[in-house]
Amino acid sequence: MTKGKEQPRRARAQLRTEIRNLGGPGGTGPATMVPAGLRHGMRAFRVRDFRIFFAGALLSNSGNWLQNIAVPFVLFELTGRSIWVGLAGFAQFIPAFLLGPVGGALADRHDRRAVLLTCQGLMAVAAFLLWGTWAIGWRSPWLVLALTAATGVFSGLMVPSWQAFVPSLVRRQDLPSAITLNSTQFNASRAVGPALAGVLLATGGPGLAFFLNGASFVAVIAALWIVRPQRATPSPGRNESIIDGFRSAIQYIRTRTAILVGIVCAMLVGFFGNPVTQFTVVFAERVYAAGPRVLGVLAAAIGIGAIAIAPMLSIWDSTLDRSTVVRYGLPGYAVAITVFGLAPSWPLGLAALALSGAGFLVVVASTNTALQLTVADNMRGRVISIRVMGFTLAFPLGSLVQGALADLIGPRATVTGAGLTLLGFSAYLAAKPALLATLDRTDDTPDRVLR
Repeated sequence: MTKGKEQPRRARAQLRTEIRNLGGPGGTGPATMVPAGLRHGMRAFRVRDFRIFFAGALLSNSGNWLQNIAVPFVLFELTGRSIWVGLAGFAQFIPAFLLGPVGGALADRHDRRAVLLTCQGLMAVAAFLLWGTWAIGWRSPWLVLALTAATGVFSGLMVPSWQAFVPSLVRRQDLPSAITLNSTQFNASRAVGPALAGVLLATGGPGLAFFLNGASFVAVIAALWIVRPQRATPSPGRNESIIDGFRSAIQYIRTRTAILVGIVCAMLVGFFGNPVTQFTVVFAERVYAAGPRVLGVLAAAIGIGAIAIAPMLSIWDSTLDRSTVVRYGLPGYAVAITVFGLAPSWPLGLAALALSGAGFLVVVASTNTALQLTVADNMRGRVISIRVMGFTLAFPLGSLVQGALADLIGPRATVTGAGLTLLGFSAYLAAKPALLATLDRTDDTPDRVLR
């Protein structure tokens, strides 16, 4: 065996020994004593504040998904072009990339609950403006796009604080459960919101969907007022500029391979896989020649798949390494996207979308757990903001590129090509087990990037 192959093998063996000594993936004691089962996986629900936060977020995010389906539906109906579907994703998510350093600084310098309350209030205002302009008959696609972008601005400022806020609601040993359940509520809203959107678009029209989204913000704002975090937000480096703080976070990430791997996975999912959410509109109208009810069912399937896999994922956090989950979850997600692109009928497309939802949750929740367990709390907001920036750059660019390609070569070829390309990247990553093994770390110790 060559020396080049021996060093990574020794590094992986040493890392796995350290993790076993910590008690497996959760690092909670001897590996043979780690509790397992659904009760253990759902343990974050034992915390009152987490239950309140979960319920408020589920209602609010379901409202957001009403708008996320209604906006591309409206734009496609007004223009008849797939590129506008891509523009909707671009307008919604690119502000989060541009404002990432600011959002990270807000999360690390200010009370995270106050940041969330302010941003949620502003997002509610933007949602009601979208409803109001539609109600009085202003049907310009550019106006819809502008108000969608405004929502994206406030969301971009909020997301780092949102993800950094969750660990303050539970004990560290319950963090994997809280992260998985937080991802589950987001994906549950992807089932509830789109299904309801399909009914509303077919009966009450887009205006009602826009109004209910605005009203749903009351739930999460009320939840944020009620909860009391267990740990205060750190306030280091208040004299440090936003740019210097961002540079510090980049340097921090460069020495922690687990976070780097998680960011890469998030960007791959965002560029090649996540645009399929917007493409349910195109497939329902152009490929399957179905109505908005089928659109709602297709979009909901992604969330249903995530909900179905969530209990298993919660149980796996004490029985399977995160590296193993990602090694098989990412190619599984890619295959599901490919099958959706090739599906000749909407029932088969529905099944493929459900599998893609499961794959999405497996990859995103596992890599996010790795980040949350290895990042220092005083760096948490800025590091999360960089992960969010990676995803929110990849997703709108992927939506825009795939939207343009769909107009040129058709939606089937576009989605199938994206799935196959993602499968190729998955195979490459699976061939680098030393990189994936770093996802199993549970401490903030710097490491060297393994190649």
